[in-house]
Amino acid sequence: MFLIGSRAMSQCGICSGAVSKYKCPGCLVPYCSLQCFKDHKAAPCTKVAAAEEEEQAQLVQPPRDFENGDESQMATRLRRQQLEAVAASEEIRAMLRNEELQAIVSKIDASATAEKDLDTAMNLPDFKGFADKILEVIASSR
Repeated sequence: MFLIGSRAMSQCGICSGAVSKYKCPGCLVPYCSLQCFKDHKAAPCTKVAAAEEEEQAQLVQPPRDFENGDESQMATRLRRQQLEAVAASEEIRAMLRNEELQAIVSKIDASATAEKDLDTAMNLPDFKGFADKILEVIASSR
């Protein structure tokens, strides 16, 4: 790997004789020229998407109550109008630019103990403000 300016450049994965300028869209092997790309494509390459799909399959969590169509949860689901109001809120969009808030929301969403993690997150001022803003937008869209 080479450092050019502020970018790290890697060596061509085909000829090993030059700095790569491109990556194979299928397997992300770096290559430096059209000739190296053609040489690489002479043999089938492994698609990155297949590896990512396999990894995602291992991370599948069991469905939560609301995902199973539990009828007792139907009354607490948001209507389309409410979801659209949340999505359209510039204040909520601005809050979601905060990377820490993004990480908290992602953690809760991926958690097997989402309700517990949500309760914990409600003690954080940024998350509490975010949740309060969502509730305010939902209430005003009824």
